[in-house]
Amino acid sequence: MAHFAVVSKYADDPGVVLPVRATSASAGYDLAAAEDIVIPPMEHLLDKLSIWAYESKRVTDYWSYLKPFTLSELATAAKEQKAKPTLVPTGIKCYLDKNQWLMLTNRSSVATKDWLILANGVGTIDADYVDNPENEGQIFVPLINLSPFAIQIKKGDRLVNAVIMNYTTVDDDQSQGERFGGFGSTNE
Repeated sequence: MAHFAVVSKYADDPGVVLPVRATSASAGYDLAAAEDIVIPPMEHLLDKLSIWAYESKRVTDYWSYLKPFTLSELATAAKEQKAKPTLVPTGIKCYLDKNQWLMLTNRSSVATKDWLILANGVGTIDADYVDNPENEGQIFVPLINLSPFAIQIKKGDRLVNAVIMNYTTVDDDQSQGERFGGFGSTNE
């Protein structure tokens, strides 16, 4: 049976509580921030990338901005400049049954009133993410701040809806891979 649990790092923290649904008809469980954290404006991240582009001579004038970057070039720039979305810890993990996944979506008020969006649009938490050795399966919320100002997230601020979803596979599915890492590890 699917269920939420608090990761060991926050086990003794009374401010980190298991997610609940706001109403009996709500599809999602509200996940909240486990810590105070500041989300810088997206412009700050873009400035870091522009600095990297000029310093690396990848961009030398206005017109060179029009030349596309490859995915690996942009990944290198983001890594070197630490220009990534802010990962907000929730202190929560989710145990899922076979053929289930946890979908994270923006709470509508966070997007429309607070100018914060999920960096990946919709978050996908696979059943084998829980209890991984890297981060115990803690769910992180990757946020981008579209406002021109830094935004202070307070511990307990509800950020996303977590919806438990079922999925099916194709008849000839032969997946044998195993997860050994945490956040984003299936793409490395």
